[in-house]
Amino acid sequence: MLSTSLFDYTLPEELIAQYPTERRDGSRMMVLDRRSGAFKILPFPAIRDYLEAGDALIYNDTRVLRGRMYARRDGDPAGAKFELLLVEALDPERRRWNVLLRPGRRARCGTRAVLLDHSGELNADGDSFTVEGRNSDGSFRVEFSSADSDRLQMRYGHIPLPPYISRGDETADSERYQTVYAEKAGAVAAPTAGLHFTPEILADIAAKGVREAAVTLHVGPGTFKPVSVENAEEHQMHSEEYFLTPATAELVNATHRAGKRVLAVGTTTVRVLESCAAEDGTVVPGHGKTEIFLYPPRKIRAVDMLLTNFHLPKSTLLMLVSCFCDREKVLAAYAAAIEAKMRFYSYGDCMLLI
Repeated sequence: MLSTSLFDYTLPEELIAQYPTERRDGSRMMVLDRRSGAFKILPFPAIRDYLEAGDALIYNDTRVLRGRMYARRDGDPAGAKFELLLVEALDPERRRWNVLLRPGRRARCGTRAVLLDHSGELNADGDSFTVEGRNSDGSFRVEFSSADSDRLQMRYGHIPLPPYISRGDETADSERYQTVYAEKAGAVAAPTAGLHFTPEILADIAAKGVREAAVTLHVGPGTFKPVSVENAEEHQMHSEEYFLTPATAELVNATHRAGKRVLAVGTTTVRVLESCAAEDGTVVPGHGKTEIFLYPPRKIRAVDMLLTNFHLPKSTLLMLVSCFCDREKVLAAYAAAIEAKMRFYSYGDCMLLI
């Protein structure tokens, strides 16, 4: 049995970052030696010094949907609002979606709701959605009145900031809650370890002879789901769609054949590579949905270094990090980060495990 309480810690609320730093590369980075547990705290741009020619940097190029929308039941303009979160398109036209919907008790099959614009008013064009049914996991199937999903998101959608950010989204979040290499829309949350990179830092790393490539994992709402059972091994892991191209798989394999290192930017990148890895660490390209749950004493096979933000207590992501480095060393580093008043979670500082 792996006790969930082993991954608990106490975080002062004031260390939960509510806004990004003024500069994208303005965060601090704790560098943690996986073997000794020794650490140092440096400015994020120092990541350049930990990579060398022949290494590979692999990141997740998913893009966050403007997927939080508000609506009112048709014919009830003064009634309670619905809050909708896009999760997954169900058809190529992207007209039908799996969504999270609150309050769910009001969302019966056939319920039609009119979308609210960014000023909170009913739209004049009749853009709406209709509830088709409820899924076994509590999410809903809806159909929008328009198949132009991009237009609906731009006109009515909000950036879905995580639940521990206690404010609504603002104009700046449209840029800052996306990585500079975000390309493939489909995530409900950002792969936050990548938020620190600027084009200039990536160019400097490439100039050193470090090769870059992308995986795609569309982060789902389950990423925020806490482990609620005492035996972590009984936790039901959420499923997320991933893509690993032949070119990225070959770069990972060629890097290891040459005796060089693979740096995964974020736990989502690790989830993709480990989902596609053989026992010897060789990865094969693929596309599917992964429910992989990585926790100690499992060892990571396809990745040598990890850049990651600081994670919630008792979370699957903190357990994943503890596959790279002994749990005791990770929690000691977290305690030191708290002592140093580092910033936590999505808009916070980061950790480089070497």
